[in-house]
Amino acid sequence: MKKIVITLLIGGLLVGGFILLTRDSYVISYTDLVKLPEVITEVVNPDSDIEKQKPLKNPPRYVKAVYATSWSAASTKKLAYFMNLFNTTELNAIVIDIKDYTGLVSYLPDVPQVKEYDAYEVRISKINKLIKMLHDNNVYVIGRVAVFEDTKLAMARPELALKDKRTGEIWRTNKDIAWVDPASREVWDYNIAIANDALNRGFDEVNFDYVRFPSDGSISNIDYPFYTASTTLKSVVIGKFFNYLATRLPRERISADVFGDVAHARIDIGVGQILEDTFDNFVGVYPMTYPSHYAKNFLGLAKPAEHPYEVMKYSVDHALTRLAKYYEASTSTPPFMTRVRPWIQDFDLGADYDADKVRAQIQAIDDAVILSTSTISASELKGGWAIWSPSNNYTVEALR
Repeated sequence: MKKIVITLLIGGLLVGGFILLTRDSYVISYTDLVKLPEVITEVVNPDSDIEKQKPLKNPPRYVKAVYATSWSAASTKKLAYFMNLFNTTELNAIVIDIKDYTGLVSYLPDVPQVKEYDAYEVRISKINKLIKMLHDNNVYVIGRVAVFEDTKLAMARPELALKDKRTGEIWRTNKDIAWVDPASREVWDYNIAIANDALNRGFDEVNFDYVRFPSDGSISNIDYPFYTASTTLKSVVIGKFFNYLATRLPRERISADVFGDVAHARIDIGVGQILEDTFDNFVGVYPMTYPSHYAKNFLGLAKPAEHPYEVMKYSVDHALTRLAKYYEASTSTPPFMTRVRPWIQDFDLGADYDADKVRAQIQAIDDAVILSTSTISASELKGGWAIWSPSNNYTVEALR
C-alpha cells in the first residue's frame, strides 16, 4: 500500500512539472522510502529556509573582513566572487547589510514591528542558509545595522522622527534621508530587536552603524522630539545608548562604527561619539579611518587621501593608546577586551586607490603602536580590520 500511495504522489508531482527521480519505472525501494519525505518537503516548499544556525565555535582572533551589500549577499555570482576571495586571500570575515541606511531589513525577521512598518525587503530569501554556507567555509559573519538614519521608521512612526523647525515636516539630510531621534528608548529597542534576531540566526557579530547624531544637512533646523540640547550633551545620549546595547545584547558579539576623527579627538566632534564610551560595551570599535574623509591639512597634509599610511597609523596609534590607558586604569578584570578594528578605504575618493594605497593602510595597522609606556601590548588591543568598497569590487592585489 505504501508503494502505491507514493507512486501516485510522485506521479502528481511529475504532472506538476517537478522531476524527482530519473527512473524508467516508478517502483521504489525501501531505501528510497527513507529519503523521500525530505525530498518532498523541499519540493512542496521550495522557498523554505533551513533551521537557525549557531555562531562559529572558534571565531578568528584577528578579523579581516570584506563589506557586502544585501544585494551582493543575495547574488549567486557575487557570492562566488567573495568565496574566491576567502579561498585565495587573507580575508576571513564578511560584513553584510541586514538593515541599511534607509531602514530596510534585507530579510524577513521575527520582529513584529518590522512587519507592521513594512520595513523589510526580502533580498536575502534564505538568510540561515547563507550563514551556514559561510560558516561551512570558516567565514566569520557580521551583520551591519544602520541605527538612527532610518527613513522607513521615520515615515511609519513620525512621532519618533526629527522634524524641520521651519516646516514641521520630517527633516531630511542633503541626500533626502530621514533620521529618528537618538534619544528615543523606543528606537533603541527597535534596533535591538533586529540585532537580536540576527544573533539568534547565527550571525557571529552585529555591527552598529550610524550610532550618532546627524552630521550633514541643515542641522540647525532640526527639532528633536526627545533630545533636549539645553540640558543634555549629545555624547551623554550616545554613551547611554552604548551602555544600553551592552546590557540587552551579548556584548562579546556586538560592535560599533565611529567617525575616523573620533579615534584621536578628545572631545565630541558634534555627533555624540566619544571613543572611551565604546570600551567594554563592544567586542570591537570600528573607526571609519578613510584617508579621503580627513580635512585638508590634517597632519599638515594638503591631501590626506594621498597619504593612507600616515593617516591610518596616526589614527590607530591614538586609538590604541587611549584603549590601553583605559584598561590600565581599570580596577577589575573585564570578561573580554574591546579591540580596535578600523575600516580601510578601497574606493577612489581624493585619490586613485590602487593596491599600494590599500595595502599601505593594512601595513599601518600592523605597525601601529601604543604611544605611551604600557603594560599592555598593542597586539592585544588590535582586532583586525574591515575593508570598504561601495561597489563591493575589491583590489585583490592588495590582499595577501
